[in-house]
Amino acid sequence: MKQRIFQGCGTAMFTPFKGGKVDVGTFAANVERQVKAGMDFLVPLGTTGETPTLSDDEKRLVLETARAHAGGRKIIVGVGTNSVPGTLANIRLLPEADAFLVVAPYYNKPPQRGLYEYFRTVAGETDKPVILYNVPGRTGCNIEAETTLRLAADVPNIVGVKEASGKIDQILAILKDRPEDFTVLSGNDDDTLKIMKAGADGVISVASNVAPAEMVQFVHAALKGQAGATEAWQEAEALEARLGELFRNLFIEPNPIPGKAAMARLGLMENSLRLPLVPATEATETLMQHTLDALFKK
Repeated sequence: MKQRIFQGCGTAMFTPFKGGKVDVGTFAANVERQVKAGMDFLVPLGTTGETPTLSDDEKRLVLETARAHAGGRKIIVGVGTNSVPGTLANIRLLPEADAFLVVAPYYNKPPQRGLYEYFRTVAGETDKPVILYNVPGRTGCNIEAETTLRLAADVPNIVGVKEASGKIDQILAILKDRPEDFTVLSGNDDDTLKIMKAGADGVISVASNVAPAEMVQFVHAALKGQAGATEAWQEAEALEARLGELFRNLFIEPNPIPGKAAMARLGLMENSLRLPLVPATEATETLMQHTLDALFKK
């Protein structure tokens, strides 16, 4: 089988703020925490990182900090916007990335032929690997399986998709007909096990900000199951059950609001977001504390 470039667990990194600025020291410490937990790769500057609120200088600062502290881990950087010039500007701004995560253009609501041409055009302007990012709940449009498969077949450096549509039948169709070197990653923590049982390669995770070691153990157990260790599926199922409350509650308010509340409760970053996002409600704060207590109880 041809090699798939990205497999396992990758973290969609939060961007910490302090005094209104990117908290570089805290971000570096959290990158190092990911590395220590055995994370396979890192994904800064995505949706979870509040990237639309960052300046170009801040985007470069985040990538440079990640690169300096990632211990050689590969870094996939979110660069997608809702225009070709905007996305290409981010690609030119962040050339140190190992790969680019390109979200479906939001707000425009393009047809499938427009999505195909958009991704083909963007990927044609870089030699780096490109990963499609399908998240209809954020963008207002869905990259259908046929479009993903066309791009996988036609554009050599489109190497994978982060699928956060929640459309399991669609993801299964991609897995069934993908080229053998095309990576399929879950974009929803709670879909990860079911699609890994069908052959998906891992996850780009929000939950792994909070529980990196547990998420690595969970995804690596599933990979062992795929390799034929049948008892590993039982381990993965048990870990999914343990992590399930975290998966659900991280989205009780829009991501990353609950996640930053949890990280603050763990003493890992200040509970600070940039408008239009705001800190969690008191009810969510309480819920996240209960979630952490249950997850990390001795």
